[in-house]
Amino acid sequence: MKKTLNILLILTSLLGYIEWGKDQHSFLFQMEYELIFGAARDASNFAHPIILLPLLGQLIILFTIFQKTPNIWLTFIGLGCLSTIMLLILAAGIGSLNYRIILSALPFVITGILIIRNHWRKMREVNQ
Repeated sequence: MKKTLNILLILTSLLGYIEWGKDQHSFLFQMEYELIFGAARDASNFAHPIILLPLLGQLIILFTIFQKTPNIWLTFIGLGCLSTIMLLILAAGIGSLNYRIILSALPFVITGILIIRNHWRKMREVNQ
């Protein structure tokens, strides 16, 4: 169950949708592809915390997927890193009342809540 939730976390983080300006819009997976494989392969593109933290979070969650038993703390650190961009997208969607942006962030938020609930129950069972 933990691996499945971590896989869902990565997949839902890629579904973030952003609109800006006039006729400008993109999904996060498109932006990541352009950032990593695009023509501008400048290392300074990764220097901004809004870009660096979510990418680091995806790498951490990807690492936990290949563990025999996903580490709870690495999962929480990855979730926290990914939450920086996804909660910002959700806040922007709510602020602009754009349902497409809101709906793109909700699967991530729901998956994050499921991960926290799943691990919270396990930790309470161990402590009792």
